[in-house]
Amino acid sequence: METAPDDFSRPGTEAVSVAAGDLATAWARIRGRLRQEVGDVEYRTWLRQMTLGGIEDGTALVSLPTRFLRDWVRDHYGDRLRLLVQAEMPGLRGVELRVASARPATAEAAAPAAEMPLAESLLAPPAPPVPAMPAAAAGNGAGGNEWVAPLDPRYTFDTFVVGKPNEFAHACARRVAEAPAVAGFNPLFLYGGVGLGKTHLMHAIAWALREGNPQLPVAYMSAEKFMYRFIAALRSHNTTEFKTQLRSVQVLMVDDLQFLIGKDNTQEEFFHTFNALIDAGKQIILSADKAPTDLSGIEDRLRTRLSAGIVADLHATTYELRLSILQAKAHDAGVEIPPRVLELLARKIASNVRDLEGALNRIVAHAQLFGRPITLETAPEVLADILRSHDRKLSIDDIQRKVAEHYNMRLTEMASARRSRAVARPRQVAMFLSKQLTQRSLPEIGRKFGNRDHTTVLHAVNKVTELMEADAAFAEEVTLIRKMLET
Repeated sequence: METAPDDFSRPGTEAVSVAAGDLATAWARIRGRLRQEVGDVEYRTWLRQMTLGGIEDGTALVSLPTRFLRDWVRDHYGDRLRLLVQAEMPGLRGVELRVASARPATAEAAAPAAEMPLAESLLAPPAPPVPAMPAAAAGNGAGGNEWVAPLDPRYTFDTFVVGKPNEFAHACARRVAEAPAVAGFNPLFLYGGVGLGKTHLMHAIAWALREGNPQLPVAYMSAEKFMYRFIAALRSHNTTEFKTQLRSVQVLMVDDLQFLIGKDNTQEEFFHTFNALIDAGKQIILSADKAPTDLSGIEDRLRTRLSAGIVADLHATTYELRLSILQAKAHDAGVEIPPRVLELLARKIASNVRDLEGALNRIVAHAQLFGRPITLETAPEVLADILRSHDRKLSIDDIQRKVAEHYNMRLTEMASARRSRAVARPRQVAMFLSKQLTQRSLPEIGRKFGNRDHTTVLHAVNKVTELMEADAAFAEEVTLIRKMLET
């Protein structure tokens, strides 16, 4: 940040002398007044990242990190900011808003919350201080902090909402964070769809490890970064150093492993790194969008090693878990939201947690910016496009996926020729629900289940109907799956 000059003047007025300390005090009072007037949430969202860059030609130079924020502050708060500045420093002519060329080094501007995108920062609780990089991870022993991707301070075990769909993965992550390289938990492989909490748990493990032992060499990165670092080592003829640095860590964490599919050379290097670390008793933690057995394009020998430890999946969220997440987010942010509005969001937005948080952010932002209360009547208007996209009709693919998840079977087995009861019965349930919940004909349904004849589908529908009438537990199970599909 530029050093504030000792004095400033405006044309036609007497120059006014302002010491640097007085200037900082005046700016602090201005920010405090703004915070009182607009409230904490709105202040954190739009105004927290303002910094005073100095005084030039009788004008206060105020910097913001992006053009979008500069324009927004100018359009919505510009007049009020100018009045406050002139009230605190009467000799000033006005305020000029600029886009900062580099982030200022003030403590508030450097807070982790200021780095979050708008949609994420709005409801985020005040972020804890980011611990310094452990000496072991910052030095040569762990390959420098080039091996450690930035950890999100919001993603800790304390902020992870546990429910039935993720409780096993959460328990496994906790166990590894408390005692890395425990027999049976190495490697730990987390998998699940987009926005279900894999990355949150990965970051939570890293934070817990760092808190428990700041000197522990931990390498956390995406599979993409692993590949790019390996390619760079090949180009610089420095693969020996690459291997030495990476294999010196005690804990290796690689996110989004599916990125390695089709990258044969990178897979080869990862396989050897994996083996070296496992043989040395080091902990490996991985995540992907599918289970190891379903990662087509991964070598069989690597797939086998990935499955050798604990494989924990994060299922699609239930209504109860989504509601708990919304309640926790609103509570942490200190925002009062009517229970019925939260119930609406939990019922209508079932795809993933990111979409859920985005919807919550939007209705809070709308209420803050326009001064309107959050009600069951206004929420659907604000979220019209989001709710419309989530009201799409169910497809047979959706039904197959949900049934496969419920019965813990591979999705490909829905169209396979296997006839064992463990596969045939869930397949019949999926056919039954496809007939009940879609407008597809029996032949169309049959084609989605491995080109089966329409009589096979009809038999499945009749069979499931009979079983539901005779077995109350089975009927309750099918009804539960149907409700999950319809919410």
